[in-house]
Amino acid sequence: MKHPIWSPSEERIKSSNMFKYLQYAESLINKKFDNYNELYQWSITDIEQFWESIWKFSKIKYSQKYKTVLTNPVMPGAKWFEGSKLNFAENLLRYRDNKIAIISSREQSPTIKISYSKLYELVAKCSSSLKEFGIKEGDRVAGFVSNTPESIIAMLAATSMGAVWSSCSPDFGFQSVLDRFGQIEPKILFVAEEYSYNGKIIDCREKIKKIVEKVQSIKKVVLIPRFNDFNRGEINRSKSRNYLYFNELIQNSSSSIEFKQLPFDHPVYIMYSSGTTGVPKCIVHGAGGTLLQHFKELSLHSNLTREETITYYTTCSWMMWNWLVSSLMVGATIFLYDGSPVYTSVNTLWKKIDEEKISVFGTSPKFIKISEDSKINPLKEFDLSSLRTILSTGSPLTKENFEWIYKNVKKDLQLSSISGGTDIISCFMLGNPMLAVYPGEIQCRGLGMKVEAFDEKGKSVIEKKGELVCTAPFPSMPIFFWNDPDGKKYKAAYFDDYPGIWKHGDFIKITKNGGVVVFGRSDATLNPGGVRIGTAEIYNIVESMEEIADSLVVGQRWGNDIRIILFVVMNINHTLNDDLIRRIQTNIRSSASSKHVPNKIIQVEDIPRTLNGKKVEVAVTRLIHDEKVENKDVLANPESLLQFKKILHLLSE
Repeated sequence: MKHPIWSPSEERIKSSNMFKYLQYAESLINKKFDNYNELYQWSITDIEQFWESIWKFSKIKYSQKYKTVLTNPVMPGAKWFEGSKLNFAENLLRYRDNKIAIISSREQSPTIKISYSKLYELVAKCSSSLKEFGIKEGDRVAGFVSNTPESIIAMLAATSMGAVWSSCSPDFGFQSVLDRFGQIEPKILFVAEEYSYNGKIIDCREKIKKIVEKVQSIKKVVLIPRFNDFNRGEINRSKSRNYLYFNELIQNSSSSIEFKQLPFDHPVYIMYSSGTTGVPKCIVHGAGGTLLQHFKELSLHSNLTREETITYYTTCSWMMWNWLVSSLMVGATIFLYDGSPVYTSVNTLWKKIDEEKISVFGTSPKFIKISEDSKINPLKEFDLSSLRTILSTGSPLTKENFEWIYKNVKKDLQLSSISGGTDIISCFMLGNPMLAVYPGEIQCRGLGMKVEAFDEKGKSVIEKKGELVCTAPFPSMPIFFWNDPDGKKYKAAYFDDYPGIWKHGDFIKITKNGGVVVFGRSDATLNPGGVRIGTAEIYNIVESMEEIADSLVVGQRWGNDIRIILFVVMNINHTLNDDLIRRIQTNIRSSASSKHVPNKIIQVEDIPRTLNGKKVEVAVTRLIHDEKVENKDVLANPESLLQFKKILHLLSE
């Protein structure tokens, strides 16, 4: 029997938003739920009644009620809450008091705080100027922006009038931005003039000039300086007619917002696939589905309340930014951090939890591993009394990550690994304040998400590895792909393998206690001797060794089979030798199986990652097979690919 590493107290369970919702659902359908699993089973069985209950429980602001909850309940093609009219920004700006809405911290700049009333005022002024520029319903407004308040203000202003928001981080290369914004043709572009990362000021002006020259739809460019103090309101002046500074944009007398009332599935965000295997797909998300999913995940699964502060270390290119910003709907305080998470010290973000009394701290396994390797002990160094939940996503958490957190951060803490994606702008599996935490597992499947694991025969399995699928529609599915009029790209992305069933592209196991283990992307799944192996199974073992800083595993076609190749980055003062290779192989064999043992282990200097920090297994797989690697510009460290070309001779023997 597996034993939990943490269990919530009865008091904690009974005071949670999830428990309050459970009681609400019981009164709604006149049925008793003895535990979360029974509630979950109801939510995926009677999906119409469940999602209607979320609409009501979240107190969605609307001007016109829906006529039907779900029509045409198939995938793709399901239609949710038809007949309703609402506005995305209005729901995020439902609070307009003096409580702090945003705390903004960045490298080499003072922290600023913006109240809910001030945020509303700034959005009103920004929205008024966008209207003057001719922005209307359906137009695209884009941001080449940092994780600062201006990005949130611009997004809310755009969506308040029915325009569609899309953003990229300023660390994206020119071609990556062009591949994205060139497809969606925005009329207005918000841009960060410069930003600071790891103590270095990076100037974006030349890149901005090239983007504006190539994306000819752009009519106005709004420049965001590295630091704005909205309370003092100093004004930078632009000398160009088509360029203006953000503080010029908000120099008007507007004090109210006319929220455009639009259908439930009116486009609100355009997100992008990674672009590592071709031009990125432009994934369009609807306002209503995003609101309902984010409320469910933030309020119920993350137990976020108005009194709390939440943060997620993210950039404006990652869906976790969109997710974090939806915390405004709950009325919580959002803490934004822009810069390196380890500048000037690995303690920086742990210290911010103490200083800003953060309750929900969102991070990644990579940051937890960096903290662990640095031998820090936040528990002893800081007052973390406000901290009750840590969220982690981007890749699976290892058992060692769990153990380190509970030993070195806090014993009474909910550690929630969460997993979903840009494709659904939300999560399939995530945390739960009513449930225990088991090392190496995500706590549960999300309410209303009928997630199953399919084996090779397309049969649903428990306690066995399988393909992550969702067998019932949900409201945060993309409404369409941009420039995909007949829906062919959309259908091919999720429904070709299992018609009518969403295939997500992850390799998972659903456990008997309702948890989920993620083994990595199924498109990077290794298949030696016909045995399916998730790459995360190997990472979890290898990266727990003190000698190893990072790793990447791929499958190489060899004869009529696949052989496993493991690349490792060594920690300082360690080198890869025959003895260490044998120990790595022994650890993998004893902790997993002989099938998991790599045929070759090769030392490299760096592991290629996307700008969001995800390992790029597919690109390296292509490279070692002498196939073309597309769009290197989307990598944070494209130069890392060169080392693999230099060692190709090691893979020919």
